Amino acid sequence: MKIAYFDCSAGISGDMCLGALVDAGVKLETIERGLKGLPVTGYKLRSKSVTRAGIAATKVDVILRQEKGGRGQEARTWGDIKNIIDRSELPVNIKQKGLKIFRRLFDSEGKVHNKKYDKTHLHELGAVDCIVDIFGTLISLDALGIDKVYASAVNLGSGKVKTEHGMLPVPAPATAEILKGTPVYSSGIPFELTTPTGAVILSEIATGFGDTPLMNLKAIGYGAGQKDFEAFPNALRVFTGESTSHKASYDNHPKVVVIETNIDDMNPQIYGHVMELLFKAGALEVYLTPVIMKKVRPGIVLTLLCTEEKKAVLTEIIFRETTTIGIRFYEVSRLVLERETKEISTGYGKVKAKISRMPNGITKLSPEYEDCRRVAKKHKIPLMDVIRLIHKS
Repeated sequence: MKIAYFDCSAGISGDMCLGALVDAGVKLETIERGLKGLPVTGYKLRSKSVTRAGIAATKVDVILRQEKGGRGQEARTWGDIKNIIDRSELPVNIKQKGLKIFRRLFDSEGKVHNKKYDKTHLHELGAVDCIVDIFGTLISLDALGIDKVYASAVNLGSGKVKTEHGMLPVPAPATAEILKGTPVYSSGIPFELTTPTGAVILSEIATGFGDTPLMNLKAIGYGAGQKDFEAFPNALRVFTGESTSHKASYDNHPKVVVIETNIDDMNPQIYGHVMELLFKAGALEVYLTPVIMKKVRPGIVLTLLCTEEKKAVLTEIIFRETTTIGIRFYEVSRLVLERETKEISTGYGKVKAKISRMPNGITKLSPEYEDCRRVAKKHKIPLMDVIRLIHKS
């Protein structure tokens, strides 16, 4: 499996994506040829070698043809963008990805400005350079044969940025909205390191975020940003290669938070109610562990897994619904097998089963308990016989 890893320690923008992928081996002519499938004109691509803090990088710019009268770029609606993509001669998979990316842009802009996505106008985001950056990146990844993209946490930068809506704080509101659920941080550089275009490309193409996956490294590309800082190279670094370990073959999920609390003074009947509330509020997993606490009191450790964005609401539920007066939490990584749910036909009817796949191709089958229980009760046969039957099917 061919993979790419985006190191966003200097942020990410549309032109940085193009520069990094060209630096990693995609020919500019390949991108230009692919972009001819779009009914978009009035631009040309320019690539040049530059340095960022002494590191060689590639800078790719979209040079726009100046309109007569000095008018700025035309604002576009979702209907305009969708029409351009639908009319294009691009491969179906690239069309579909492009539609998802732009729909996310319009959804985010609409939410920020309290408008419906189809009533929102994109200004700098809807211009020709944005269309070229997004589809140029998709064409480049396709040319490299990349199956999955992974990424680091995203450096946002800081300060303020000038937009069509005036001076806005970094990250710009649309950028922040797009990056919900993505690990982000700021190194304090007073500059917009991550743009809305870069953010939306990454948020849609990345399978997961975290450390660099183990791979047989084939190429490294540096895509230069606008500024040349002395403190660090302002460039998006992209690694491409082939997965060589189990880690790269598993679904790469963002890190999750473990929330724990010890309880030794609560009616045990309440735990079922609490677990139900936690699952409904977004907990990924909830379980109870019996322990012996101080003064030899039997107690329970309530443990749950969740995403960072769910931590606050789940913590509030625990404090409200249990007797605990203290909660601890910490971040962990996890590996999750690819899985799917299928219906398996038996002599007693259809039963759902979860099928997971290991990197070496071996599959595991786990019958759904409630389905098996339903069949056992209906036909008055032992539950374990139903489970054995599913495994033999």
